[in-house]
Amino acid sequence: MKKDSFLKGAAILGIAGIFVKILGAFFRIPLGNIIGSEGFGYYQVGYPIFTFLLSFSIAGFPTAISKLVSEKRAKGNYVGAHQVFKISIFVLFIIGSASAAILFFGTSYFVNNIVKSPNAYYAVLALAPGLFFVSMQAGFRGYFQGMKNMVPTAISQFVEQFARVIVGLSLATVLLNKNVELAAAGASFGATAGGIAGLTVILYIYFNDKRKREKLGTPLAGQKDQVGRVVSELMHIAIPITIGASILPLINMIDSLIVLRRLQAIGFTYSEANSLFGQLTGMAVTLINLPQVLTVALSMSIVPVISESRTKKDWSAVRNDVQSGLRVSFLLGLPSAVGLAVLATPIMQLLFPREPASIGQILLYLSPAVLFLTQVQVMTGILQGLGKQIIPVRNLLIGAVFKMIATYTLTGIPALNVKGAALGTVLAYLIAAILNLAAVIKYTKVSFDIRRIVYKPIVAAAFMAIITRISYILMTNLIGGRLSTVIAIAIGALVYGGMLLYTKTITKEDFELIPGGMKMAKLLNKLGVMR
Repeated sequence: MKKDSFLKGAAILGIAGIFVKILGAFFRIPLGNIIGSEGFGYYQVGYPIFTFLLSFSIAGFPTAISKLVSEKRAKGNYVGAHQVFKISIFVLFIIGSASAAILFFGTSYFVNNIVKSPNAYYAVLALAPGLFFVSMQAGFRGYFQGMKNMVPTAISQFVEQFARVIVGLSLATVLLNKNVELAAAGASFGATAGGIAGLTVILYIYFNDKRKREKLGTPLAGQKDQVGRVVSELMHIAIPITIGASILPLINMIDSLIVLRRLQAIGFTYSEANSLFGQLTGMAVTLINLPQVLTVALSMSIVPVISESRTKKDWSAVRNDVQSGLRVSFLLGLPSAVGLAVLATPIMQLLFPREPASIGQILLYLSPAVLFLTQVQVMTGILQGLGKQIIPVRNLLIGAVFKMIATYTLTGIPALNVKGAALGTVLAYLIAAILNLAAVIKYTKVSFDIRRIVYKPIVAAAFMAIITRISYILMTNLIGGRLSTVIAIAIGALVYGGMLLYTKTITKEDFELIPGGMKMAKLLNKLGVMR
């Protein structure tokens, strides 16, 4: 596969992934205003088990299918490639059906006996069919990726998320007239509707492609392998990836059980505990995840860059790329964390005006997680580029174990309550970031310019925080709260960016790591602000 073809494919999937994340993030803001923190609590209960069961089909299988199909295709064995696809579809049909059945028939036991959130019954039940449809998509996506055609995957991802947003918000709005439990179920059904829409689109693309091939009358070349051998090869690749991908959903599922139970143990009613859980996981966490849109793109971009330099044994280039990657991620994560902390309450009141002002405290406690999460993501990309894929998974697991311990302990303190769970999340990403950094240093022998990477951004962020807070206070006295928040955020962003350029903290080379960054650098150069 040519490099430009690879980069084009990666760019297509990267752009689709960014759009999907943007849609997903902004879906939760209007949803929170429709169903409130109580409804969000019900909505969030089912997602950890949904993502855990889904990991068995969508985590390792697309990669395994893509790899085997690509290998067969490279040898001209198109019959064998199609055999891999058909066997994979059969396996995923079984896994998807079994997962959907487990969740469908086990919903009552799960909500009543495990999470002890009976009002979440319909919200969890609505997710069950989605396990089948999303699982089936995984087979087609892996096949097309193995055939070096990334467009069907990108289109189906976008259609799936778009349908999820439209159907989820529409049903939540309509069913709210009945009760908040059904409204949460309507929002959950968006995932199932998205799965149906995505599968429909990729099926259409597949059969349309098949018809075109049949019209040409070109027979497929190659031969089939033994079915058992194909299944064995699929499982050999898919199982390790699946195990790694299922760890975090499993931890999140256990974590949700801890939060709800501990809140009730210290005196909160079921309804109060559920609302606090919704404020944390559905609202505050949504904002923490927003900066990922940028760092995920950065992480994706840095993998092939590091990998190429490593293959050439150009360790000087590797170290330069590591320094740039960590510097840019720090430059993105630090102002996001500081900005969310400084304007925690105003931001939450702007986005979720029906919720009490105390919700801002949850975001305040959670805000440092942004910085550590961005570092974890980029260092994961660096380690993947170095061929050390297991290390970031292991480190995240270690962090998650600490998170469970911290969440159990801190959530049980009445003065902290759900904010203890927020601190547990911060601790998890902090530990994972430290362990990842140690691994990066170990395998690259990189050293850092602390003054440029840490000190200068901290000064810029501190200056930004002061100006942002003063701007908000002054604007609030003049024009009120909501518009003041937006203006203060804009002023803060301009101040931070200006400080980075003035102190020469960011350079043209840093922009190369960001998709579309060179165009931005050229524009800044023309304006005379890039030195």
